[in-house]
Amino acid sequence: MDQMIRVAFVCVHNSCRSQIAEALGKALAADTFESYSAGTETKPRINQDAVRLMKQLHGIDMEQTQRSKLLAELPPVDIVVTMGCNVSCPTLPCRHREDWGLEDPTGQPDEAFEATIRAIEQKVLDLRSRIQNRSIPGTF
Repeated sequence: MDQMIRVAFVCVHNSCRSQIAEALGKALAADTFESYSAGTETKPRINQDAVRLMKQLHGIDMEQTQRSKLLAELPPVDIVVTMGCNVSCPTLPCRHREDWGLEDPTGQPDEAFEATIRAIEQKVLDLRSRIQNRSIPGTF
């Protein structure tokens, strides 16, 4: 690959699932793609349960390296991954788009957050593998 693939993880508020995906993308797939996240609206802070559990499970402090961002702040991207918006999903120009269909764990017990974090971790690793195997059309 001459240029690194850019992946944007997108959900409405950019405060929980997309932030987790950006952090795990940077931690687990930085050799394969650049991770970004954004939303159509922002929150003043990243979801505090997500921050706490990502520190606990992965040793990542999202508040040190990330903040809630709007779509307009993203660079041009190759792949857009939506998290499973039950409202109108934000759209961005890209070469490949997929939806991970994840429920927002906000307001639920830690078990729901942990399940979401595990699901995102598996999906990030799968995406990394598919990019490395060049099995995503239009990205190479």
